[in-house]
Amino acid sequence: MKEFKIPNIDNEKSILKTIRIKNSTLKKVEELSKKNNISVNRLLNECIEFALENLNEKD
Repeated sequence: MKEFKIPNIDNEKSILKTIRIKNSTLKKVEELSKKNNISVNRLLNECIEFALENLNEKD
């Protein structure tokens, strides 16, 4: 599988959507975002894009 890399910040149009996320997952994401000096929002977007690009749709 492809390696996930913390992205550079860029500007792209977005929309506001409320989601629920496990507290333990959010804590990990917040730690990573702080360590890499990027927003939680940007990190979550990159994680989702990475997962979708690497999704095995045959399952």
